[in-house]
Amino acid sequence: MPQTQLGTAEQLLEELRGWVEHETPTTDAVAVNGLMDRCEADLRAVGGCITRIPGRDGYGDTLICHTPGTGAPIVVAGHLDTVWDHGTLAGPMPFRIDGDRAYGPGIYDMKAGSFMAFHSVREILRQKTATKRPITLLLTPDEEVGSPTSREPIEQAARGARAVLIPEPAGAGGACVTARKGVGRFVIDVRGVSAHAGGNWADGRSAVVALARLILKIHGMTDLDAGITTNVAPIFGGTRPNVIPPEAGCEVDLRVPTIAEGERMEAMILGLAGESDGITVTVTGGMNRPPFAETPSIVELYNRAAAFAQQHGYALPTQHRGGGSDGNFTAALGIPTLDGLGCTGAGAHAPHEHIIWRDLAARCSTLCGLMETID
Repeated sequence: MPQTQLGTAEQLLEELRGWVEHETPTTDAVAVNGLMDRCEADLRAVGGCITRIPGRDGYGDTLICHTPGTGAPIVVAGHLDTVWDHGTLAGPMPFRIDGDRAYGPGIYDMKAGSFMAFHSVREILRQKTATKRPITLLLTPDEEVGSPTSREPIEQAARGARAVLIPEPAGAGGACVTARKGVGRFVIDVRGVSAHAGGNWADGRSAVVALARLILKIHGMTDLDAGITTNVAPIFGGTRPNVIPPEAGCEVDLRVPTIAEGERMEAMILGLAGESDGITVTVTGGMNRPPFAETPSIVELYNRAAAFAQQHGYALPTQHRGGGSDGNFTAALGIPTLDGLGCTGAGAHAPHEHIIWRDLAARCSTLCGLMETID
């Protein structure tokens, strides 16, 4: 059990509700910063040493809180942004409790986990709990779009750290994450030649048809046995049925298990660019998150977490997950990283998003225990 008193699941849910009801779409820096302001005020009030990095490129700020101590820190990183637009609460996804489930936009991915991390650090500071190492807490604004502004401070904080804890949502059966696939993102732009679809069909070069052929090629790059998947979405192209479309395009998602496969697949997708018969294809992008590979030091960290979980009355299985997180960045630096330490639930990015709220106290205790005791 952690030394820090964290409260009951009911108490944690009551405060978490305020986070969920403060909508924070990634694209609204003001909204994200509003929740950052609340976190900063609470952490300052209990003696946290705060650094706040101003947002840029339309994203919110990054908040960093240090606790006292010497030596390599324990880094904990969670994001406050969600995929849900303003008005979601007032429309299809109000905050509500139905039995053991609490519903609301972003509650599972990942406001519950980020709140657990924030609450643990706040109470460690408030109660002046002695931890074996200092703690560095990062709350970030843009994970849902690939962490374009927060990746650098996350990696900077992780360099030289003893371990990194990521309270992303727990997986099936409450699993934490000891490995993740790497993620690549690409944009394909196709330019053709416009013409009248009836009178001058032969003069045109359809960008939509060229894109369709590329989509089939990219779909064919999926190799499930090798752990490689591709997905094309969204797509666009054309203006009117009677006009040969001069432009079309799409985005591509790539998932790979290893750095080597990432390099190979990146080269293949970028290699689709070129010109032929009036069609010009441009491909931009590349690997966005490196693969997060399981290592003996990560297994050691997991074993410590599993022991805490047992003390708190639940099992903690492991999972290798296809989705990426900020843990990909820190694991790729060689820092022991344990992910998926957030709350149980389901429905990330879906209308049925929810947590099993009665698990909040036990999961938070495991996270806090790790912060206190990793030596």
